[in-house]
Amino acid sequence: MAEMDKGRVVDVLNRLLEAELAGVVRYTHYSFLVFGFTRIPIVSWLREQADESLLHAQQVGEWITTLGAYPSLTIGALLDSHKHDIAAILKESLEAEGQALALYRELLTAVEGRSVALEEFARQMIQTEELHAAEVDKMLRKPGDVAAYSRPSDRH
Repeated sequence: MAEMDKGRVVDVLNRLLEAELAGVVRYTHYSFLVFGFTRIPIVSWLREQADESLLHAQQVGEWITTLGAYPSLTIGALLDSHKHDIAAILKESLEAEGQALALYRELLTAVEGRSVALEEFARQMIQTEELHAAEVDKMLRKPGDVAAYSRPSDRH
């Protein structure tokens, strides 16, 4: 295997940590802003997403310390259009998921052929993020619409 650029990998991992921590804050914040008849299932889903982001942050942080580096204490950018209807929340979520997906792909590029464990971690996270983005895409469709809300190429 080729030698891994540890500095580059840690940089990507720290940006992922920041993005995932921002997800915890963002999804929790969104959960406070849902009103109406469908509040309970949507709040539950948003809080599940916050929990998943926390789990991802923990996994990424463990990789950072495994590599002998210091995890970032920064939280990534928090997107907020200040529009709080469900569609706006989901669109912001889709944008943030696309950014995280791009970072996991960057991680994969940095470790591919250099670390089997990190490569598998990156692949698993890419799969998870792609499936999550697909779910959000489906949620943004009007009932009866089969066509994707956004093209897959829009989400990398």
